Amino acid sequence: MLLAHEGANVTLYERHGQLGGRSSAIEGETEAGAFRFDTGPTFFLYPQILRDIFTRCGLRMEDTITLKKLDENYDLVFENGPSLKVTSDIDVLEREIARIDLQDAGRVRDFMVDNRAKFRNFIPVLQRPFNSVLDLLRTDMLRAFPKLRPLASVDRDLSRYFRDPRTRLAFSFQSKYLGMSPYRCPSLFTILSFMEHEFGIYHPVGGTMAVMEAMGQAAQQLGVKIRLNTPVREILTRKGRATGVLTDQRSEQADAVIINADFGRAMTKLVPDRKRRRWKNRSIERKKYSCSTFMMYLGIEGSVPDKGHHTIFLSESYDRNFAEIEAGKMLSEEASLYIQNVCVTDPHQAPAGHSTLYVLMPVGHLRDGGVDWTDETRAQARSLVMARLEKAGFTDIEERIRFEKIITPADWEERYDVHKGAVFNLAHNLGQMLHRRPHNRFEDIRGVYLAGGGTHPGSGLPVIFEGARISSDLVIRDLASRRRFAFFNRRSRKGATHVTS
Repeated sequence: MLLAHEGANVTLYERHGQLGGRSSAIEGETEAGAFRFDTGPTFFLYPQILRDIFTRCGLRMEDTITLKKLDENYDLVFENGPSLKVTSDIDVLEREIARIDLQDAGRVRDFMVDNRAKFRNFIPVLQRPFNSVLDLLRTDMLRAFPKLRPLASVDRDLSRYFRDPRTRLAFSFQSKYLGMSPYRCPSLFTILSFMEHEFGIYHPVGGTMAVMEAMGQAAQQLGVKIRLNTPVREILTRKGRATGVLTDQRSEQADAVIINADFGRAMTKLVPDRKRRRWKNRSIERKKYSCSTFMMYLGIEGSVPDKGHHTIFLSESYDRNFAEIEAGKMLSEEASLYIQNVCVTDPHQAPAGHSTLYVLMPVGHLRDGGVDWTDETRAQARSLVMARLEKAGFTDIEERIRFEKIITPADWEERYDVHKGAVFNLAHNLGQMLHRRPHNRFEDIRGVYLAGGGTHPGSGLPVIFEGARISSDLVIRDLASRRRFAFFNRRSRKGATHVTS
């Protein structure tokens, strides 16, 4: 959208038959009718970034996308109690936290005030590229740094406000959105829970895929050519510069190539190792990766009216649960779950008289000596999820299942081209953030740019949209510079851009 609006000739190549990748939809046909599930992300935080992209392209997001702010953010269910109804109303939030610890409830506003300042100071840092260590010395970073407490984890930072571990978990489980444990995730990411309480959580009516479809239509309206069912086989280069892409049909020339596919998978499959300097295969292999997920998409007869749109079920032994996930050598018997019960808000996602449950269990990513996802392991994980659903209060589900689909870490890698099945991409530790993350203007090959969770600023839909805006601005600036150079050499031509997804 952004590139085409600036006048670039854009072609998008998509391996699958629909747009969106992990933000697309899974549909299941049954005798009762069709069930529709979000594949991956299920809600939006801070939709202003998406709205700004539409506005910059001369469009109104609201004309094609409906984002409904939820009255209740989620049910937060601790394994042995209590169960909280979490909203963006701070008065209500204080009353709910008081059910855990009255003193902690009295510090909720302190947390919000401090994180409001942290968010305000760090937003400029998330809106620009980090091309070298020198970018750490820019004014916005120096201003933000004192607020970050970079050597503290999310849990440790929260201990300045909350004494009960359950309260801290209520404000830190959001590190799961990055595929990380709150006991290791850098303290910057306390802003995730702040954003939920400050801005609320939004459901895209029709599911996340409805947003992808609207963006695809907007892109085509702006002149983008979209090629579905067209996998890219190789990024073509000459003398260290990208010259285009190779598909099954032909080679396509371009002045710039933007890679929106999973970083580790794209680099190891689409760019020969000899053509990369910093990001060699051995370097990619040594990096730290997020956890993966075991997914169950369940179409059920009837409904679950007593459960909210989102439920977070937190294990009594959350620290041990995540330690076992990070070790990745076995399935954790004390699993936590995320459950989406979307039909309480958007009933058209299921046939009449039916509803959907989207169930996510964090598990380790694929690695040598890790869990081998055989049929037996898959069945074991399914039994574990069903037992934990019962524990979370979702009873009487098994006998009402009319459609079921499972995705394991092996499926994420094989079907969705996710490196190691790490759905949240490279881990967000200090050694892999800012200038230490793959750069938006990819440092190994001129004319290649990155978008998605594998580049700066990182994972999560609003952050990924921000990263795409950064990369688009770099492409626009670089193509403009090349056109000026070409003009002086009497060889001016319109810039062509290819996006691979």
